[in-house]
Amino acid sequence: MRKGRIIGVLLLCLALAGSTACNPFGGEEEEASRRLVEVVRGDLAISVSGSGNIEVSDEGKLAFGVGGRIDKIYVEESDKVTGGDVLARLDTDDLELALTQARVALATQQVAVTQAQIALDTAEYNLNQALEIYASSEIIVAQAEVDAAKAFLQLMLIQSPTANITWNILRLIDAQARLDVAEAVLDAMIYDYDTEEVDIKKMEVEVAEQSLELAQQSLEQVQQSLEYAQEQLDEATITAPFDGIVAKIYSEEGDVIPPPVMASQVIIYLVDLTTMELNVELDEVDTPGVKPGQGAIIDVDALPGVEFEGEVLTISPVAKEEAGVILYEVKIGFNVPEDSGLKVGMSAEADIVIAERNDVLLVPDRAITEDSEGNQVVKVVVNEQTEERQVVTGISDGFDTEIVSGLSEGEVVVVERRAR
Repeated sequence: MRKGRIIGVLLLCLALAGSTACNPFGGEEEEASRRLVEVVRGDLAISVSGSGNIEVSDEGKLAFGVGGRIDKIYVEESDKVTGGDVLARLDTDDLELALTQARVALATQQVAVTQAQIALDTAEYNLNQALEIYASSEIIVAQAEVDAAKAFLQLMLIQSPTANITWNILRLIDAQARLDVAEAVLDAMIYDYDTEEVDIKKMEVEVAEQSLELAQQSLEQVQQSLEYAQEQLDEATITAPFDGIVAKIYSEEGDVIPPPVMASQVIIYLVDLTTMELNVELDEVDTPGVKPGQGAIIDVDALPGVEFEGEVLTISPVAKEEAGVILYEVKIGFNVPEDSGLKVGMSAEADIVIAERNDVLLVPDRAITEDSEGNQVVKVVVNEQTEERQVVTGISDGFDTEIVSGLSEGEVVVVERRAR
């Protein structure tokens, strides 16, 4: 299929009657310039075309993530592989040793964290014990002295006055003073009973907390080292990221691969040949009707008679100019049957279907004209006479036009022949 047309419609042409008596045109000269065509049902599609070269849609340029000597390459060129298959491996003795050392360091540091936690728990326990000692002994004694002072003061208040009033007043003042002192001592012991021993216990808790924090930080660093060692070991193996074909192997067993500082050295080129892409360039006038998801028919120059069904994936938002022509790149994806013979790089052309109608009324484009008011009309043969009839049209591929209303299947319309 080529540009501007994908159509599977059969138009039945009626031969002009041999007798001029049955000719609705009236004469041989008019008959030669016109022909009659029956209105039929069929399928109509509009397409735009572009050409390009076949490319792979999924490819992998696979490399090691670390440097080292290649110990084993497990595949050969043209081998089929499955995603997850191991394709190549470096000599990993040093990396495995580093990983083992990192695991030992992690286990050692985990013990250190546990010991620091135990030390903190012990220090906190000792502090609490010291505080409980004061609470259960000295504070209880102080509370008893307060209670006694209160009782003595109460006794002084209820005693009957005696002749020596001054002496009683002095005793009352003394009882109040004793109570004030006892309460002050109790308050001090309850709210501020830090002693030298308690201060030492608090310092021990603070030191244990700092030791635990440092141990935990060291543990995090050791864990990071272990993860790095594991990552380095993993990077020494190349695995297939998807099902595909080994297209190229660039190194051999025993080769020394440098560490990837700026860019990795490609070892294996893997491609998926079950799905491919065709990038075509479309003229700017053809692009507006193209949208992702539209179907396309792909013809490959090297495979005549073989067609592939594709789908528009993307339309580039940026144009490029070639010889004064504005072009847009359109990417078309399609599945490739096994043993199709299709190869990467082959030239191909795609017809992108931008509009399609099925089982609609069709007439040739030249059957449609306009009347004096700009309405679309056709000439219909009725009882061996022609009459002009207004119609509503749909899409057209430049050869045939869809009739939405105004005609019925089986009616005959007049088509003007092109002058030679």
